[in-house]
Amino acid sequence: MRAALNRSPIVLVPACQRVLGRHPFHVAGQKYVDAIRLAGCTPLVVPAAQPHELGTLLDIADGLLLTGSPSNVHPSHFDEDVLDEALPLDPERDAWTLPLIRMAVSQGMPLLGICRGFQEVNVALGGSLHQAVHAQPGLMDHRGDHSKPVEQEYGLSHPVRLTPDGALAHILDGLEGSAVRQGEFMVNSLHGQGVKQLAPGLHIEARAPDGVVEAFSVAEHATTHVPRGSAFSLCLQWHPEWLAAQNPVSQQIFQAFGQACRAYHARR
Repeated sequence: MRAALNRSPIVLVPACQRVLGRHPFHVAGQKYVDAIRLAGCTPLVVPAAQPHELGTLLDIADGLLLTGSPSNVHPSHFDEDVLDEALPLDPERDAWTLPLIRMAVSQGMPLLGICRGFQEVNVALGGSLHQAVHAQPGLMDHRGDHSKPVEQEYGLSHPVRLTPDGALAHILDGLEGSAVRQGEFMVNSLHGQGVKQLAPGLHIEARAPDGVVEAFSVAEHATTHVPRGSAFSLCLQWHPEWLAAQNPVSQQIFQAFGQACRAYHARR
């Protein structure tokens, strides 16, 4: 019992499905694993899970981090046909992460969704996506430029404006005047899809200059004031894990996530 109480929190990291060479693999980006360790937690990369395994996974976990990915959530999950057949999909990941998200949210497990993970949470809870944000009138092109070196592609691209008194604003409160100025800060931008209809029960935490939702929380979690309370459910369209140790905003977010995972573990 003492060893269980003293261990670091375990954070589930659902893997993507890839064919490397001639064989299928389960993969997860190193930058997400590194960011979980920055949060003071232990990452556990999980291969495609079966429905009967989801409860067991949540029983051993203290948090859930949903990573970004080159693949998109299949639009059949929000009642649309595929717009661009050339873009990658990962139906195997969809099949188990969407129910996993609903289960994690229902039991108040700390959850952090990034890029694809942000979109997964919205879809899992009943929202929809623009399959091509850049094709929508009045919206910017939020996609990354793959022709650039990765350091430039993942560089800061546009500002986001915080929702006053929201969960994310509370997390970043101590940075006002430095990394955050007058409720705004810079983020990178590497997504083709984005929120079309926000799912019921979600609370907008930040928007891009064109109005695109860049961060949201589960509303009942947001009311607890994440840094001070026990619940944490935050989803970000940008990539805070990129060079997280060098970015004050990212550090603050991952520290708050780690704190929530430790509190969740202690309650159990």
